[in-house]
Amino acid sequence: MAKHLGISERTMIERGLALGNSFKVIGDMIERSPSTISREVKRHRVFVSRNHNQRNDCAFFSSCLRLNVCPVDTCFNRCKLCTEADCRQYCESYEGRVCEELNSPPYVCNGCFMEHKCRRDHAYYSAHKAQSAYEQERSASRKGIRTSPEELQRIDELISPLVRKGQSINQILANHRKEIGLSEKTLYNYVSANVFGVQDIHLPRKVSYRPRKNNRPVLTHAEYKYRRGRTIEVFEAFRAENPELPAVEMDTVKSARGCRKCLLTFTFEKSNFLIAFLLQDATQRGVLAVFDHLTNHLGVAAFRELFPVILTDNGVEFKDPISLEHSERNCLRTRVFFCDPQASWQKPHIERSHVELRKILPKGTSFTKLTAQDLTLALCHVNSEPREVLGNQTPFDLFIGKNEKKLLDLLNLHPVPPDEVTLSPKLLNLRIR
Repeated sequence: MAKHLGISERTMIERGLALGNSFKVIGDMIERSPSTISREVKRHRVFVSRNHNQRNDCAFFSSCLRLNVCPVDTCFNRCKLCTEADCRQYCESYEGRVCEELNSPPYVCNGCFMEHKCRRDHAYYSAHKAQSAYEQERSASRKGIRTSPEELQRIDELISPLVRKGQSINQILANHRKEIGLSEKTLYNYVSANVFGVQDIHLPRKVSYRPRKNNRPVLTHAEYKYRRGRTIEVFEAFRAENPELPAVEMDTVKSARGCRKCLLTFTFEKSNFLIAFLLQDATQRGVLAVFDHLTNHLGVAAFRELFPVILTDNGVEFKDPISLEHSERNCLRTRVFFCDPQASWQKPHIERSHVELRKILPKGTSFTKLTAQDLTLALCHVNSEPREVLGNQTPFDLFIGKNEKKLLDLLNLHPVPPDEVTLSPKLLNLRIR
């Protein structure tokens, strides 16, 4: 077990807090002690102020309309704006911005049912921000001069004359590595810190390079709500730790303008098999209904094996990942992750499947007359097409597991003979607007 927490463990901590689990339960999930979880949450929680007034810290400051709270009868100003007296000393409704619940476990507002109604300052634990803070702390702890003054003087007397002769740090180390005893990177850092008698200006190649930009992503408020611990970076780290789990890519296919119907689509990574469901509108409720329908008919175990990891985009219909990840009985059935905004290339399998589906349902096709039977027919033909990437096999040829066959029976999908495969709008003859 690694000594320090990683992004995957911090993600599980964030999820556990959102579900209201205790530190003991979360610790058992990641094989850490409850005190470790407690220290991690308290060290990396982020406070969000709900009242930006520096003089008056009342939780009700922004909406307060009280008058004549203090004993002065000649005052007609709103008490919160008064400069003569402090209304907090007289008002019975005064409440400080700091919530007393934050002084006891779980120390954050993740999973609190009063979060949206509470007017006090909030505190959140974000796996993404905790990992970023940890990396900054680790980087800062490794900075500084760790060599004794006497040793620095000896190295300075060796390298400074050579640098002034025009020799590079690499050239000097090639001839005096054992005498110096430091790495090339460390020497460059010491030169930049003005530890030696030479500086960056004496290294012509270094001053000619532009400093590297720090491209760390900044989370927006919307991303902070539903993308916490579910970004593409977390997905890649999770896949690296669990390479045996196949990924399923999820997306929607929209109808022509004027029709709210859409298709909820899934593509299985290993077989490129495409399944789809007809939704009356692209809402979180409609997507959740499909997840619950599949879970109820397949069972949680089969659903978890078929859909262990789901990668999707940032559509509004997918912004309730906790509900999608858990069944109606609150059993974990999958893991949901999100691509970066406007980065459809991060889920290439489903985008390629949409290309084949659009041969039958071109863009501009209205789904008004599209039925579930029509969609089933289209999927049978799309999945019966041989793919070069699959060695000229069809997705049906590779979708042969026990649970896969169970899903095929549920959706009434079957292969079409090769010479009968039709990938054109003629298959359904739908009206195009």
